[in-house]
Amino acid sequence: MPKLSQRAFKKLQKIVGKKNCTNAPEDLVCYAYDATAARFLPEAVIFPETKEQVSRVMALADRERFAVIPRGSGSGMTGGSLAVKGGVVMALVKLNRIIDIDAENMTARVEPGLITGKFQKTVESMGLFYPPDPSSSDFSTIGGNVAECAGGPRAIKYGVTRDYVLGLEAVLPSGKMIRTGVNTTKGVVGYDLTRLLTGSEGTLAVIVEITLRLLPLPEQVRTMTAMFADMKDAAKAVSEIIRRKIIPRALEYMDNASITCVEKGLGLGLPVDADAMLFIQVDGTQTENEAALEKLAAICSEKGAARIRTAETPEDVETLWKARKAISPSLYAIAPDKINEDIVVPRSKIPDMIEKIRSIGKDTGLTIASFGHAGDGNIHVNIMLDKKDESQAKAAKKALDALFDETLRLGGTISGEHGVGITKLPYLSKELGREEIELMKKIKALFDPNGILNPGKIFPETTG
Repeated sequence: MPKLSQRAFKKLQKIVGKKNCTNAPEDLVCYAYDATAARFLPEAVIFPETKEQVSRVMALADRERFAVIPRGSGSGMTGGSLAVKGGVVMALVKLNRIIDIDAENMTARVEPGLITGKFQKTVESMGLFYPPDPSSSDFSTIGGNVAECAGGPRAIKYGVTRDYVLGLEAVLPSGKMIRTGVNTTKGVVGYDLTRLLTGSEGTLAVIVEITLRLLPLPEQVRTMTAMFADMKDAAKAVSEIIRRKIIPRALEYMDNASITCVEKGLGLGLPVDADAMLFIQVDGTQTENEAALEKLAAICSEKGAARIRTAETPEDVETLWKARKAISPSLYAIAPDKINEDIVVPRSKIPDMIEKIRSIGKDTGLTIASFGHAGDGNIHVNIMLDKKDESQAKAAKKALDALFDETLRLGGTISGEHGVGITKLPYLSKELGREEIELMKKIKALFDPNGILNPGKIFPETTG
């Protein structure tokens, strides 16, 4: 990509204001990374405050041919908001309003920089419910969630972000603004551009407004845990729960490495002697929840659970969620680096996948911690290593290849909610065929003929 000229930088300052445009080295460093270990220094960072400013910035970029990289909170796991080809990081955090909440029709219009958790608390205070709940919800943005089609623990029952996006307002790389989708529950006029943009990782357009579907807030939520002396038994319990057509609000698991690291870091009283822990939530009426908990406890007991406990207070539930959300950062107690993957397999194949993950760890000599959304087959696999150690780096590459190969052999996918970005780019052809990839690249070229919007992502050879 061409470098950002001084003339173009001054024009950016005029569009968004000097206070919202910087190329100071200390500022650029802050926007050179995300949740991956990769670092790419942008040439400038801007903070537009209106959708009209976004439109003018994109029109300028298209004329001057510099790259623009949309960004929310930078919590992505695959490098999707990194300036891999230089250019300007467009941080959308100042576009953070709740424009409207229509309680009667159960919809909301929001801006992309709105923090997901803040939005959830707001609608819940009105007796409404926005189910998508990535673990980063306390700091990730709605726009980032839409760009990556984020999931979370509640996906087993309620689906993922795309299931709640009714419509979008977005700015094309040319600077032109489009509206997609509807404000209604149903709508099938023309191609579904809303679904195309949701999960497109900021490569097709810059989302500036989102219309979301809401649900009634469930009457009650109950939580239970089950400890297992053998991970295989925990995996079998998950499969049996689904086989009996019980769909919890959340069905999460932690392996021993995850339990031990969280307990070491936070001292929450987790059972470090357990090989696995299931974390299960149900929601509905009190009668429905009591019946569901009874069935779930019986299944876990049948499959060998050593201890089953129902959380009785909000503090107990908060402690469990604190433990769940602390897993990823706590794993650095094992090694200085990690490769965090988010594979998905059919739910019936979870026991097979868990067994294979442990086998890969033994074969490579690396600690591989796993946890995640067992209820929908989405497993977060963390390969722990020291990247400065050449032998460990090679072993990690071997482990990753084996992990993806087994995932696809079992009928799964290599990414359930993190996207492709740059970290999964080399493995795209493992899952997708040449024709499918070429068709996607043609779509990218149609939206972005000059290759200025988030270049270098998803495809081995991105236009531009």
